[in-house]
Amino acid sequence: MKGIKGVVLAGGSGSRLYPLTRITNKHLLPIYDKPMIFYPIETLVRAGITDIMVVTGGNNAGDFLRLLGNGRDFGLKHINYAYQDQAGGIAEALGLTEEFVGSDRCVLILGDNIIEEDISSFVGNFSAQSSGARILLKEIPQREHLVHLGVPVLENQRVTRIEEKPKDPQSPYAVTGIYMYDARVFDIVQQLAPSARGELEITDVNNEYIRRGQMEFDVLSGFWGDAGESIDHYLTVINYVASHWPRQAPAEGAT
Repeated sequence: MKGIKGVVLAGGSGSRLYPLTRITNKHLLPIYDKPMIFYPIETLVRAGITDIMVVTGGNNAGDFLRLLGNGRDFGLKHINYAYQDQAGGIAEALGLTEEFVGSDRCVLILGDNIIEEDISSFVGNFSAQSSGARILLKEIPQREHLVHLGVPVLENQRVTRIEEKPKDPQSPYAVTGIYMYDARVFDIVQQLAPSARGELEITDVNNEYIRRGQMEFDVLSGFWGDAGESIDHYLTVINYVASHWPRQAPAEGAT
């Protein structure tokens, strides 16, 4: 899609999936018949976004290049790569893509988010905005799950703030790991202060757009899973994909 770049974040230590991640990056782990990182890239390509950067880090960064190459598996001619040399948060990782995104807009997707739905219409809604940001929400009926996620506060069909891991969620929705931003996002990232855990938080970026009155949202109706949230959620995602996703065709010449 012209004027919109795709960013896939695939760094982090993957500590919540330990010991599976003792010797590899979590985004290289399998989700049924494909590596985890394939799914977010496919989500972007399905939405018409073919200019993509993968941001990774740690000791396994070279494995992404060997696995993804220039993107032939996705019908791409080229994939861009960036390296985050330490765990500085999602917003810091996004900041590494500034030169790549330039004056365009971007759709950021976390590499462990598995999305069943075609997000083309949501990207179209974002493209139609004059400026600002857009997030995708997903209704989560289980309150015990919501308290571990980012939850929007909604008033008159507007997001008034996002609360991270709230003890008392103010809506039944979670903020998924798909974020859409105009080029002003990099100015916001540069002005962020590290959180208590020493990272630049994407929730702070979103709340700044909300403060400016420039945040819109859509709601996913299909399956959304955070495969990196825990071993249990990793297994839930695998089971769903195995039961509902089209089977990956074997490579030509495979036996």
